[in-house]
Amino acid sequence: MSFASFISSRISLQSNRTYSKLIVRIAIIGIMLSLGVMILTVAVIRGFKLEIRQKLRGFAGDIQVQNYDNNNSYQASPIRRDSIFERKVKASPLFSSIVPTLDKPGIIKTKTEIEGVVIKGVDKNYDWSFFKRSLVAGSIIDFSDTLNAKKQLLISSYLANRLNLKVGDKFLMYFVQDALLKRPFIVKGIYDAGIEDIDHTFVVGDLSLLVKLNGWDANQVGGYELRVTNFEKLDEANNILKDFMPLKLRSYTITDTYPAIFVWLDELNVNSTVMLILMILVGTINMISALLIIILERTSLIGILKAMGANNWTIQKIFLFNAAYLIGIGMVLGNIFGLGISIFQSKTHFFTLDESSYYMKFIPMQLQFWDIVMLNVGTLLICMLVMIGPSTLVAKISPVKAIRFK
Repeated sequence: MSFASFISSRISLQSNRTYSKLIVRIAIIGIMLSLGVMILTVAVIRGFKLEIRQKLRGFAGDIQVQNYDNNNSYQASPIRRDSIFERKVKASPLFSSIVPTLDKPGIIKTKTEIEGVVIKGVDKNYDWSFFKRSLVAGSIIDFSDTLNAKKQLLISSYLANRLNLKVGDKFLMYFVQDALLKRPFIVKGIYDAGIEDIDHTFVVGDLSLLVKLNGWDANQVGGYELRVTNFEKLDEANNILKDFMPLKLRSYTITDTYPAIFVWLDELNVNSTVMLILMILVGTINMISALLIIILERTSLIGILKAMGANNWTIQKIFLFNAAYLIGIGMVLGNIFGLGISIFQSKTHFFTLDESSYYMKFIPMQLQFWDIVMLNVGTLLICMLVMIGPSTLVAKISPVKAIRFK
C-alpha cells in the first residue's frame, strides 16, 4: 500500500470527526442517487423506444410498398404480384420477410352500434407474433380452414367495448363501393395494441376475401409489407429496395407512416441527455463540497505532511484516493439502486401509465450491458477529473500556519 493510499484510508469513514462523516455520507448518497437515476433514465427511455417501435413494426411492418399514384386513401390502387421482385427481397440479407397486404374501409353494424373501420387483409404467411403477444381474448385467424378464415376477424379491445362484442359474436360489415356490399363476420380474437391510431381504426381479416370484394384477380394485392433484419439500417434498406423495385411502385418506411410518434421518440433523447447532465452535476457538486470540507478539516495534517517533506502532488493524491473511494461506494450503491428498481419493474410492471397518453400500460425498462458500463465509466471519469481542481487547494496551504490551525 502506498503512502498516499494509506493516509487516505484513515481520513474517510474511519474518521472520528462527526461533521466530516455527515458530509461524506451525504456525498455518497448524492453519487448513489445520481448514478441510480441515470440508470433508470436510460432504462426507461430505451424501454419506451423499443416497446413502441416494436408495436408499430409488429402491426405495419418496416417498409410498405404500394402503387406509385396519388391515392392517399386507406384503400390503395391494385398492384400485380411480382415473383421476381419478391425473390430479390427474400434473397437480400437486409430483409427478413415480404408479405402481400390490402387495406379496405368498411362499416361494422351490430344490433345497437355502427362503427367505421379499416380491414387489414393478410394471408397465411403473415407474421402473427405481434398479435399473439397483444391478444387479450380468443385466437388468431385459422387459415387452415380456407372457407371459415374468410369470416374471421381480429378486432381491438377498444372496438370490442365500443360495439359490445366478444369472441364468437357475429356481426355484419358493409362496404361502400359501386354496389353496397355486406358480409357476415365472427370475432375470432380481440387484441390490444395500446396505440390509438391502430386500436381505433383497424381490424384484421383474410386477404383473399378483400381481393374478391374489390373485383380484382387472384394475383392482385394492395401492396407489400416488408420487415428489415436490422431496424437501425432501415433507411439503407429502403434505398437499396428502390434499386430493384419495379418503377410503377413506391416504398415508404414506418417512420413516414407514423411521423408524430417517431418525432416524439427522438425528443426523448433530448430529455434523456438533459437528465444525465443534471444528475452528473448533482453528483460532482456533492463530491466537490465534501472534498473541500475534508481538506479544510485536515489543514493541520496537510501542514504536518508538508513539514515532513511531502510534496503537493503526494498530498493531492491522498485526497484524490479518498474521493475515489467515496465515489466507488456511491457507485456500487447506485448500481444496486438503479438495477434493482429496473429488474423489479421489468418483472412486476408495478409502476403503471395512462395508456391513452403513453401507448402502454406500464413503465417499460430496457437496459443493455454497455449502457451500464458507459454510465459507470463516465461517472467515475467525470467525477475524478472534476476532483483535481479542488484538490489543488492543498498547494496554497502554508505548513507553518496549517500546523497551528485548529
